[in-house]
Amino acid sequence: MATLGEIDLLTKDYSDSYNKLSNKVQDLELELETVKRKHMRYIKDFANEALEKKSKLTAAIDESKNLFEKPKSIVLHGMKVGLQKGKGKITIPDEEKTILLIKKNLAEQADLLIKTEEKIVKPALENLSAGDLKKVGLNLIESTDYVIIKPTGSDVDKIVNALLKEDTKDEFELVKTAS
Repeated sequence: MATLGEIDLLTKDYSDSYNKLSNKVQDLELELETVKRKHMRYIKDFANEALEKKSKLTAAIDESKNLFEKPKSIVLHGMKVGLQKGKGKITIPDEEKTILLIKKNLAEQADLLIKTEEKIVKPALENLSAGDLKKVGLNLIESTDYVIIKPTGSDVDKIVNALLKEDTKDEFELVKTAS
């Protein structure tokens, strides 16, 4: 069994290592932000240019629908262009009336077409007393203490904690969450 003094020393060692890691992650974030700023204006310019050209292409295809009767679309320069059948949209002006009509006219399919759902609202149960929970057949399991080692810091800590997890994903996923 460790003494409080030993735990103090181990905590200091861990805190020092954690701070080194945290500083390195902050350095990484700053570098990523610098690179993003450097490239973002070009990306925005290219995106605006692409949107403008897409708009012109859309207008040209829309004006020339007769070219896309058969086949409805073609591949040019790695882009599929042309027309595509739309999915359409179902509107339900009166849901109650529609439910009644489904039950009357399509009774054998009613279970598939009408959703009936009863679910317990767990967050609401948390407001009930232990006695009320027993009345409705639920058990309250008392929580137990567990070891906590948690920095009292910032968003950088989330990234650092991700690095410290045993089942850390690959580096790309980690960098992706940082941005």
